Amino acid sequence: MWRLTSRSFMAKRRPVCHKASRFSTSQALAQNEQSVREITTLLSSHNWLALMESSDVPKKLNPDVIRSVIVQNQVGDPKRLLDFFNWSQKKMGTAAHQDLDVLSALAVHLCNSNWYVPANDLIQCIIRNSDSPLAVLGSIVKSYRNCNGSPNSVIFDMLMNSYRKRGLLVEAVNLFLGAKDFELRPSLLSCNSLLGDLLKGNKLELFWKVFDGMCVRKILPDVYTYTNIISAHCKVGNVKDAKRVLLEMGENGCSPNLVTYNVIIGGLCRAQLLDEAIEIKRSMDDKGLVPDLYTYNILINGFCMGKRSREAKLMLLEMSNMGLNPDPKTYNALIDGFMRQGDIDEAFRIKDEMVAYGIEENLIIWNTLLNGVCKAGKMEKALEIMREMNEKGAILDSQTYSLLIEGYCREQNMARAFELLDEMKKKKIAPTVLTYSVIINGQCRCGNLQGANAIFQEMTMNGLKPNAIVYTTLMTAYAKEGRVEEARMILERMRNQGILPDVFCYNSLIIGFCKAKRMEEARTYLMEMLERRLRPNAHTYGAFIEGYSKAGEMDMADRYFNEMLNCGVLPNNGSYRALIEGHCKEGNVSEAFSVFRCILSRGALPDVQTYSELIHGLSRNGKMNEAFGIFSEFQEKGLPPNVFTYNSLISGSCKQGNVDKGFQLLDEMCIRGINPNIVTYNILIDGLCKAGEIERAKNLFDGIEEKGLTPNCVTYAAMIDGYCKSMNATAAFQLLEEMLSRGVSPDAFIYNVILNFCCNEENFEKALDLFQEMLKKGFASTVSFNTLIEGYCKSGKLQEANDLLEEMILTQFIPNHVTYTSLIEHYCKAGLMGEAKRFWLEMQERNVTPTAKAYTSLLHGFHNIRNMSEVSALFEQMAAKGIEPDEMTYHVMIDAYCQEGNATEACKLKDEMLMKGMPMSVAAYDALIQALCKKDEFSEASKLLNEMGEKGFRPSLPTCRVIVQGFQIAGNVDEAAEVLQCMVKFGWVSSSTTSLDDLVDGNQDGEKSEDSEDLLKQTA
Repeated sequence: MWRLTSRSFMAKRRPVCHKASRFSTSQALAQNEQSVREITTLLSSHNWLALMESSDVPKKLNPDVIRSVIVQNQVGDPKRLLDFFNWSQKKMGTAAHQDLDVLSALAVHLCNSNWYVPANDLIQCIIRNSDSPLAVLGSIVKSYRNCNGSPNSVIFDMLMNSYRKRGLLVEAVNLFLGAKDFELRPSLLSCNSLLGDLLKGNKLELFWKVFDGMCVRKILPDVYTYTNIISAHCKVGNVKDAKRVLLEMGENGCSPNLVTYNVIIGGLCRAQLLDEAIEIKRSMDDKGLVPDLYTYNILINGFCMGKRSREAKLMLLEMSNMGLNPDPKTYNALIDGFMRQGDIDEAFRIKDEMVAYGIEENLIIWNTLLNGVCKAGKMEKALEIMREMNEKGAILDSQTYSLLIEGYCREQNMARAFELLDEMKKKKIAPTVLTYSVIINGQCRCGNLQGANAIFQEMTMNGLKPNAIVYTTLMTAYAKEGRVEEARMILERMRNQGILPDVFCYNSLIIGFCKAKRMEEARTYLMEMLERRLRPNAHTYGAFIEGYSKAGEMDMADRYFNEMLNCGVLPNNGSYRALIEGHCKEGNVSEAFSVFRCILSRGALPDVQTYSELIHGLSRNGKMNEAFGIFSEFQEKGLPPNVFTYNSLISGSCKQGNVDKGFQLLDEMCIRGINPNIVTYNILIDGLCKAGEIERAKNLFDGIEEKGLTPNCVTYAAMIDGYCKSMNATAAFQLLEEMLSRGVSPDAFIYNVILNFCCNEENFEKALDLFQEMLKKGFASTVSFNTLIEGYCKSGKLQEANDLLEEMILTQFIPNHVTYTSLIEHYCKAGLMGEAKRFWLEMQERNVTPTAKAYTSLLHGFHNIRNMSEVSALFEQMAAKGIEPDEMTYHVMIDAYCQEGNATEACKLKDEMLMKGMPMSVAAYDALIQALCKKDEFSEASKLLNEMGEKGFRPSLPTCRVIVQGFQIAGNVDEAAEVLQCMVKFGWVSSSTTSLDDLVDGNQDGEKSEDSEDLLKQTA
């Protein structure tokens, strides 16, 4: 009951409260209106301030009263209204009123009365207290409408310029674009000022929005507008459109001024269109304009950047003749230009000329000189400059020290670089990002990544923010070391710092991943680049081309090469070389030539390395005529061959057994002043050894040191291999001892050569000792095991070979197809087909793909024990796996089918062999003829006999006799006589001593019979 009463009571009281509130608000409004009338009346008097101070007006002031007084503006004097506003703020105890409408109304009243200075102060106050330019604009337009006026451009220009001068360019542009909705038209001067600031701030997208807005509102451009437009085009290298605008100016009756010409000349110089820049300068005369110092400085700098410093110097003379005095910028450009071209002496002559002219060196000049000599590696000259700077009282800055530090880092003299860093700190010269950047780069070049990271940490601890260059340097260093995951982490750290990676950053990672053969991950970063609209360059595509070429995936390498061309990116010589090398390694010489001709078709001249790579590839593939042809073309173009070029030709000649040609090339390169290196002599020694000229090879080997060269592991390997092949074990082991005493460590190849020799000699005790030594030194490999296994097998020691296979698996060496093929072959020859089959199955379990030789061994083994079902199954399996049969496979299968009496299948295999260009053996022909005769197909057998004669083969006499006897039994005496005539024609028997009866009875010529029997033995 109580709660209900309480609710009712509260319900009854609420209307009373609202009625009181409405009464109070009405009363307040009435009081405010009375205060406004009172204040307005007092403001009409000249002594308004005294009157207000002596009245109770200060007590009646509130924001609503002040707003009404100012917005209604019944005073007519905006200056007095502003004074009242300022007085009221003091009385109310606030520093500044933040009412946008009040401030806008005041600014409008002041502008309407041409009181622009105080109006501008109010505009500044408005901008400080408002976040939205469009809200400010709306408030000002409303104030104009309240006083029955239309907005004028003055206050709008004032507002836009205020935003611009504060650096709030985005807000200024938004204001400009929003003004269209209020039919406000900014002045051309304000538009030009905004365009100029947008250009300086590199905000080209906003620049073009403003210019388009000007065109829409038909604000006609003047010379300043056109100059800004030309500058915008030049800024992005679009000189074609810049020149078009220059012509358009004249057509529209607007004459370019000196600044316009300087802008377009600057753009052409940056684009290295220097001759066009000179033409533009000459056209200034037609307009009555005279180039000034700035014009000449632009041109001189442009020519120097284009490595045309001699022409730049002539321009200095021209400007002097025109009465223009060069300034330090002029001379600095020339000094820098000659330094870039490596003409240090001329750079110093320019400096001396400048001093003689009365211009003292400033710090910029000194730093330019230091930069040049440090990059040229002339650190003694750098120290001379430093001494001269000190003598002349020049104050060194952080850039001076950074240049010196970089010079020492280039020489990998990191100790001196750190001494200079300490000297900087002692002199209170704070190291900059550049200083730390060059030290980090130096540490990376020395391979000291730990030291590079320590400097990076110091840099960040000193409050410096690493830039993209620093991060890229670290990423590149880690990628080169193959530590791509750490390089990737640096990229992530860079992103976390808000630094967007550029093309160089991505290239570092892409190159690293491609070298690590992780092509898919490299591709991920390429896609990321493209998504960010970064344009891959020659180094980006080159990484993929080189990566896929080295992996032998030439289809992918060609794909990236074509993609590169389609994107308009010019390949560099590195990409061409990678493709040529890749195709040559695959034996695809025609594709390598195609790449080479592509270079020529693009008007590019291949460099020495590219020519040499092609010559090397051709030589390696035995295409020596083509290699020498390219060598001649190479020399006709005036390119000097190098030692690599000659080594390739010598190697190719030696591989073809033409060692004398190799020595002719050696003499030729010596005459040309090209010093042979140890590789040259290694090739020739190896060539002589392979040709069996061991003594000549030994003489060449003994004379190497007289030529200032030291034999290396490859040199000894060639000689040891030669001695082993010539069965001179003593000399081989002596050389092995000699190389050890000289501190030349034998490699796996040398050990394997000697191991193979010992196995061939069946000296297994020595072979095992050597093998144990190889295991200890880490030189043992699958090849070593295979050599021993093959040696045991050839010697009939099959159990030892089997034991060695088990040891091989236990010691974590992986058997390959050579291992199993050796075991299968020799177990099959021994008739141990169960063991051979076991190796076969084990081979498949280990996913080792069998070769044709392994299949052939098994086929032959099962054929010997007359297991035709196994033979047929194996041959079908071979075909199913796509393994091409070799000659031996075909011969085994032909013999197997013939013995089974399946002459039809045997003949099919014979035809298949001949279609593939494989020669048939005498034994295979004999087997086929015997099989056909058993089936009474004597005519077919006779054809085969004739075919043998045409191919220069001599069948066994029993084979011929079988055909003749077959024809005679069948009553075909003429055919039998034809067989005898065939035998006489091919010289198998004598026509004078052999008759048909003799042949049938076996009384043929004894000599011929012996020959035939010998042949039969050879083909059995």
